[in-house]
Parts: sequence; structure tokens; C-alpha cells
Amino acid sequence: MNQTAAVVVTYNRKELLRLCITKLLGQSGTSCDVIVIDNASTDGTAEMIHTEFKNMAVFYENTGRNLGGSGGFEYGVEKAVRMGYTYVWIMDDDTLPGETALISLFLADQKLHGRWGFLSSAAYWTDGSICRMNIQKKDIFRHIGRREYEMETAPIKMCSFVSLLVKSEVIHEIGLPIGEYFIWTDDYEFTGRISRRYPCYLVPESKVVHAMKRHTRVDFAADDASRIERYHYIYRNDVHCYRQYGIAGWTYILFKDIYTMLHILKKAKGHRRERIQTLWQGFKEGLQFSPTIKRC
Repeated sequence: MNQTAAVVVTYNRKELLRLCITKLLGQSGTSCDVIVIDNASTDGTAEMIHTEFKNMAVFYENTGRNLGGSGGFEYGVEKAVRMGYTYVWIMDDDTLPGETALISLFLADQKLHGRWGFLSSAAYWTDGSICRMNIQKKDIFRHIGRREYEMETAPIKMCSFVSLLVKSEVIHEIGLPIGEYFIWTDDYEFTGRISRRYPCYLVPESKVVHAMKRHTRVDFAADDASRIERYHYIYRNDVHCYRQYGIAGWTYILFKDIYTMLHILKKAKGHRRERIQTLWQGFKEGLQFSPTIKRC
């Protein structure tokens, strides 16, 4: 058994998952096992893994139902820690790690003398540009800039689950990602929880490609009307996440949601009222939302 387990959550994206696993098994300089958490895919994911990755260090778990990305990560991280891995490498199924992505994280670990809570890779889109969805945050108000991508390591406070390395001992201390979030903000909440106790870093030499279909950040005003209902999760979860930061957090979330409302009024091509109602209903739910942080 390797000291590192890559936890990959998937749902009906067999082709991307195949690429992700292949990249993980092809790491140079060090290696990892792979734990695939399948949110009850119906596209032949299980058959693909059992056929193409048989007798390899790939462990497959079907959750039996769609737990959402958040539930899948809670499930997978807990499994990795309970299996005895020292490090947990977290990512979506459309993350394609470069050949030296993992060893670059461990080289940074050596230079930092192990004094870190999490390490985050630099994520690029398929055209080679920095992936807008995965730019790390230096504090709750600001994302990092170009300067940080040119540093050996750059201090950060929050980041996505697109290539995140965490120590199992830290997970034992601070708890698992919050599965009740279902989708969205679970990564910022989890990494923010860690960075309030430990220094955390971007490692620019650790590079991954995030093979998402569209190179855009979440835009409620522009998204398809059929997806409106699911947005209540992001506004509910954001309130829970940022209210933990006191006045600064409340200031951030209020300005963010007011800006989003004005953006919807100005840019949305339809269903403006429904979008705004969803936003503020999610905000209202977030005021009383108290999910459980599970422990290993």
C-alpha cells in the first residue's frame, strides 16, 4: 500500500474518469493508490474499472445513490483515512494531473519541513490558461494573482478540490468535508477550516488540467433555467461557510449576494424572479443550516 490515496469522486463521466485514473497511476517520482467513489453511475463506470484497472492499485466504491460531490468527498476521505493512508489527495473525475504533480507536492513538503495543513496544485484549463474555476483565495475577499503562480510556494486560505493534498492527521483533528452540503462550497469550507489552524500553500510546480467543458466560473445569471433549483445549495452553503468568519464573513456574503442579484437583473435573459427567489431562499436556509462535521 502506498502512503498516499487519491480520492476521486465520479458520476456518469466514465471517459474522463478513465483519463484521470490513468494519469494518477502514471505519476513519476512517487506513486499513489486510487480510491474511486462512484455516486451510483449508470454509464458502465463499474465495469470499466473492473475490466481496465483489474489487479491495479484502484479501489472502487459505489455509494448506492447520488450523494452529490460533497457527500462523495466526505465518504471517500473517510475511507482513505480509515484505510491507513498518511496523505489524501482529493480531486474531481475531470482532473488530469501532470506526471510530476504529486512529487512536486512532496518536494514542497520537504522545503516546508512538514509545517502545512494542505497543499494545492495549480489548475489549468485544456487550452493551457489558468482555470478560472480553481484560482485559490488568499483571504475570504481576494483570489491570488499572477505573482503567486511564479513563487515556489504561496500562502493561501481556501481552494477547490481540484488536486488538494491533506494529511490524515489533520483530517483526524478538524473533521471531514461536510457531506450535507451536497454540492458547492464544501471545498472552501473544508480548506478554510484547515487554514484557520495551519499555514497552507499553493504549489505552482504541481500542475493539473481541469478538463471542464466550459472555461467559466459559476454564473447564475447565465446558466440554463433547468438548473435554477440546484443553485439554492450554493447560497445556503455560502452562508454557513462564511458566517464562521464573523463580521468579515457576513460582509463578504451580503455584498456577494447583492451583487449577484443585481447581475441577474441586468444580465439574465429569463426567469429573473425565479433566480432571485432561489438566491434569497438559499440565503434564508443558510441562516439556520447547521450540518454535522463528521469525524473519522
